[in-house]
Amino acid sequence: MEFIYDVIVVGAGHAGCEAASAAARLGSKTLLVTQDMNKIAQMSCNPAVGGIAKGQIVREIDALGGQMGIITDMTAIQFRMLNRSKGPAVWSPRSQSDRMRFSEMWRSVLENTPNLYMWQDTVSRLLIKDGEVRGVVTNMGVTFEARSVVLTNGTFLNGLIHIGAVQLPGGRISEAASYGLSEQLAQLGFTVGRMKTGTPVRIDGRSIHFDESTEQKGDDDFHKFSYLDFTPRPLRQRSCWTIYTNEKVHEILRRGLPDSPLYNGQIKSIGPRYCPSIETKIVTFPDKNEHQLFLEPEGETTQEYYLNGFSSSLPINIQIAALQQIPALRDLRIYRPGYAIEYDYFDPTQLLHTLETKRVKRLFFAGQINGTTGYEEAAGQGIVAGINAHIACHGGAPFVPGRNEAYIGVLIDDLVTKGVDEPYRMFTSRAEYRILLRQDDADVRLTGKGYDLGLASPERKALLDAKLSAINDLIEFAHSYSVRPSHVNTALEHLSLQPLRQGVKLYDLIMRPQLNIATLATFIPALKSRLHSISSRRDEIIEAAEIRIKYSGYIERERLIADKIARLENIRIKDKFDYLSIHQISTEARQKLQRIQPETIAQASRIPGVSPSDINILLLLLGR
Repeated sequence: MEFIYDVIVVGAGHAGCEAASAAARLGSKTLLVTQDMNKIAQMSCNPAVGGIAKGQIVREIDALGGQMGIITDMTAIQFRMLNRSKGPAVWSPRSQSDRMRFSEMWRSVLENTPNLYMWQDTVSRLLIKDGEVRGVVTNMGVTFEARSVVLTNGTFLNGLIHIGAVQLPGGRISEAASYGLSEQLAQLGFTVGRMKTGTPVRIDGRSIHFDESTEQKGDDDFHKFSYLDFTPRPLRQRSCWTIYTNEKVHEILRRGLPDSPLYNGQIKSIGPRYCPSIETKIVTFPDKNEHQLFLEPEGETTQEYYLNGFSSSLPINIQIAALQQIPALRDLRIYRPGYAIEYDYFDPTQLLHTLETKRVKRLFFAGQINGTTGYEEAAGQGIVAGINAHIACHGGAPFVPGRNEAYIGVLIDDLVTKGVDEPYRMFTSRAEYRILLRQDDADVRLTGKGYDLGLASPERKALLDAKLSAINDLIEFAHSYSVRPSHVNTALEHLSLQPLRQGVKLYDLIMRPQLNIATLATFIPALKSRLHSISSRRDEIIEAAEIRIKYSGYIERERLIADKIARLENIRIKDKFDYLSIHQISTEARQKLQRIQPETIAQASRIPGVSPSDINILLLLLGR
């Protein structure tokens, strides 16, 4: 047994797993400390991965060489590509997972990763000397030394569970809270706050009248999360189901509001705006007669269902009575009630873009400790923290993805620049360059970086190179192949489309909104033959080529805008100003700039309260 490591990761949730895996695979001797080795990568709430913008993050994690995408693909029981009716900039993959298989596979991956070791215990204190972290001390009194430490404590720091008037200490139901770290960090000068999240009831599927619900099947096509070439979804695929609340449900909930911890003063912290409790919904939208709910299976064979849309901290009897008013749930039986949980987080403006803390060197924060919510947001932070924790030990340039390179970059920049006033959730609307950050091309954006770091494998890099070659060949074919009116007009007229008046390049036909490559291949033999020559990942390559063709103008325009903004990213201002002495800028700007200490002019411009005129003053002072 050894007690000295390069990197220690505290917490084995989604952030901790990616952080530990990344650090170890890069070559750092890594220790992952967790309270319960049987709860690794636990899906504390919904057993699903991905969703709007979240799916893009998972694809980025995979492109860098992370594990979440692969494990999700292998444990999925339903897959859907969301937003297909809109443009590809907002297409987002989502997968329902088998909760137990997901955790089991993550444990198997970690246990079989060279350089990675585990210890089941709770960290109560950090070892800090001369402003640097030196290790951790556990509840068992064991001391582990390290050169870098990553804290990924989730909802466990002073966690408190609420079910009506019942209050239970814990990080999850039936799991102990963690004490000591928050207090130590606060004494060191860190700003600590409280946030709240919640989870719905879990229902026994045998009590559900599915014939009074609407079935929602998954997709059955080539899409998946990982860019590696394998067949996803080996498990039996299952449907989700939709049901609706009604006025009888709402009336019972309204009568229960005086007993709601959210409305009687018992809970004082901030909850997620975009994933509200059912009691918040009926208060916020009093005129709405119904709310959609989703019955989502928790595994391939289990009878346990997650009721998406019905998070609640109301007393158990009120939750049950209200749900029984839904026809499909009139014979309701539950495994456990919904509950709310309060926990400590730390203001993320106290971090560098590497996720290293400003106050303590080589100490990194990732996940809900930074005020975020969601498995995907946590995992995205985790892989970046793990990479940089390794670099802090062994040297090298910090890894900081830009806002024009990844949703992970948007996420981290938002956190460290703007801070949070509620649990942060990623949306496509938070990104300025959505058309550049599509789910289909995360490998193009990031796999090269992952390979240079040593995290993405040569196999992954070779797959990317082959894919890019095939896409470029197909686009070049479309540019060069001429189409005569006599060859296609009959087919175009059959499709009620405008016929050609003269010959055009195939590229021009693909540009038409009503046409796609698959349709054109049905009446252009040369294209059909060209597509059949693509030996692997054919559908993926066709889709990627088509997106690049159809949206080429938008992509190029956004890239030009991103390049202009990048010039401001290159103007570094860290440690160049005493902001409090610059009286030409507003008081709010002086205070926020002094507190956050932005690295670049571009980052300064994104700080709320810093106006364009304030930025112009800074540029003038720089002589620009």
